[in-house]
Amino acid sequence: MPLSCLKGSMIGVDAIYYLATLLVAHREPLLSALGGFPLSLEHNIKNDLDNLRSSGVQLHFVFNGLDFGSKEDPFVRSTRAADIHAHAFETYEQDQAQDAIKIFRTSGVPTPAQLVPFLKKVLHEHDVPFTVAPYSALPQLVYYEKHPDQFIDAVYGPSELFLFGIDKLITKFDLVQKPHELIENGYPIKRTEFELATSRFFWIDRKSCLEDLGRIPIEVFQDACLLSGSTFLLGSFPPLHNPALFPKGHTFRDVVNLIMAHGRSVVRLCAHHSADPLVEKLNYMDRYKRAMTSVRFHPVITKEGDVEPLNKNSAPTDVHACVGYRLPEELNMYLFRSMLRPSFLGALNSGTVAIAAPFDGGDSPVYRNLVKAQLRPLREETLALLAESLNFYYQRARDVTTKLWFEPDSEVNIAIKNLLPSRENEISAWNVRADTIVEQRRVLETNADQLVPGTFCFAIRSLADTSFATRTITTKANHEDRLLKTRHEVTSNAIWRFLQLRGYVNKKHQLAHWGKVLEASLLVTGSNKDQEEAALVAIELLRLNLLNADTMFAGYSGAPVHGSELDKRNCMLVSRVASLGRLRHQSRGYRGPLSRHLLAYHSIASTLHRSLRDSLEISLATMFLKGHVDRARDDWVDLAFSLPLYEEHSCALGVVVMNYLDELNGKDTPTAETTREQQKHLATGWVANGDFLGSLQDALQLWDAVRAPDSAFTKPVEYDPLTGQLGLQGRDDSGPGGARSEDVGRGE
Repeated sequence: MPLSCLKGSMIGVDAIYYLATLLVAHREPLLSALGGFPLSLEHNIKNDLDNLRSSGVQLHFVFNGLDFGSKEDPFVRSTRAADIHAHAFETYEQDQAQDAIKIFRTSGVPTPAQLVPFLKKVLHEHDVPFTVAPYSALPQLVYYEKHPDQFIDAVYGPSELFLFGIDKLITKFDLVQKPHELIENGYPIKRTEFELATSRFFWIDRKSCLEDLGRIPIEVFQDACLLSGSTFLLGSFPPLHNPALFPKGHTFRDVVNLIMAHGRSVVRLCAHHSADPLVEKLNYMDRYKRAMTSVRFHPVITKEGDVEPLNKNSAPTDVHACVGYRLPEELNMYLFRSMLRPSFLGALNSGTVAIAAPFDGGDSPVYRNLVKAQLRPLREETLALLAESLNFYYQRARDVTTKLWFEPDSEVNIAIKNLLPSRENEISAWNVRADTIVEQRRVLETNADQLVPGTFCFAIRSLADTSFATRTITTKANHEDRLLKTRHEVTSNAIWRFLQLRGYVNKKHQLAHWGKVLEASLLVTGSNKDQEEAALVAIELLRLNLLNADTMFAGYSGAPVHGSELDKRNCMLVSRVASLGRLRHQSRGYRGPLSRHLLAYHSIASTLHRSLRDSLEISLATMFLKGHVDRARDDWVDLAFSLPLYEEHSCALGVVVMNYLDELNGKDTPTAETTREQQKHLATGWVANGDFLGSLQDALQLWDAVRAPDSAFTKPVEYDPLTGQLGLQGRDDSGPGGARSEDVGRGE
């Protein structure tokens, strides 16, 4: 139908379905070879949003919340993708770049679910509303559409919506872009322009489907939808894939006929095929019953803000066995408003943390030790902090089991009660009011450096003033009018609490040893958001003894090859630091060099980055749960995006810097200014859509920031030019001062 028919309508959008269709048309094939947020998808999303908005169509996106029900092997997809990536990198190293790109494209990652934080960021920046369902977005969308107030006029999403009783659904938008030519500065420029007159949308009517299938009952239609296979509810009925029964493959009508032939009963159908090995192995009948229960009584958030199952009056008392346990109402609200991400809340609620293989495969013992042992104290501290703010069940009766893809038959069990008490009382003295924050901002701010509250730079540099640090020891307000209210108040105090948990700040609210190290780094980065966050992650890696030039990924391609062993180590170390930063790049797909080695290091940094963000979010959440913050507000999403560590960057900057330095090391006079300028000129062509020179400057500034503490202290950050190593040991003041940023590529 013509898109103009939807003018003035509010369309509810299933976010995962939208991302899935977007990836089919615009997948960045090298995204999984770099990690991080996409480079070009924002442009495509913005076009969709602008075109629909200009057509008079309003959108409301709904995201999935907590995982629910029993899932099949959570590691299948990630291990398959890792194998494909290994093959793609092998092909790339054989100078078959185009073939490698085709292989990367088939990996199926990142999945739509992995791109949810990215889509939320884009929607927020373009003022498109969105909410998060308690569990699945589909029943929430149906609730919105069927409510007497009719919050939305129609739904855009997958056919699985029919399971939840939708009558009609939009499956596709065909937004036509008409090419035209402009003349700019005497040159023709090709552009595209949205054409409303020829744009259309496609929809499905359940009533017509029932008619076409012989006027079958709705119940049979729902069963057929379920047995055909669902991405999140139930795998397809195994006999449908039996070539003896369906030599040419099966159709939806075949599924309907199977059910009708067995008295319209899936139970009878399963009993008839009970001898099928997969039906027996999967215990398919039990899975079907659980899935159907989940469909009929799936929890949604109501107009009043309560989380209730569909068909509430007839819901059984054990719905939780098919869906999952219910979060406390307050946490559900924070989830619904996107202040908190569902991943960590889901771990506490389901009692399971499943750590899947990263894009590079995670074969390194270093990475496996990180996720299994080194990050465990941080996960446990964050779990304890959240659980202690909840009810007795989460504090005393809840266990959390960690499952690892490389040890699928073993589990690590954590009893929450053994982690209590948490450090919440220790960090509860952060209740710094807006007037104090504003006053300190005026003291610190200069024309050259605009410090913004709610950043690491402001948080650390303000506490370097001991008189201010003393004034930050504050108690919880006794009156509602004195609770923390403004966004800067809330985010600043959340960051200070996080920094104390991480050991950068002591109980007197003064900078501890690592706080002074971070301060020295942030004096170099300034208030640049990307740089200050990268500096923090670098120091966290240093504390874990993971910021070095050691051989971590034996057998992985993409390491430096030119120069002496020391040259290679120097190049590797600087590149690892650079991989924490952001490549300046246009909103187009990446076209440049690759490195499996740096992708593997990115996996280490990215996993640490997410764990730190979890700790920061829970620090924020406990402020609300414990009543330190005024809850009468509407800036929940702003709070989420104002906190640091939201966006994950790719390893592209590190790859580009490594190629530049490695090529320099292959020259006869690598430190000569003419050689460097020649190599910079060549390097600008490596990344077709990027700013190489600006990115290189960012990387060198980040390197200087990471090394800055070496100039400020005899401990703890030392760069030894004789070994190409950043370390935790101090040095004699009479010893070498280390390499300058402009000499980092050469061990001289």
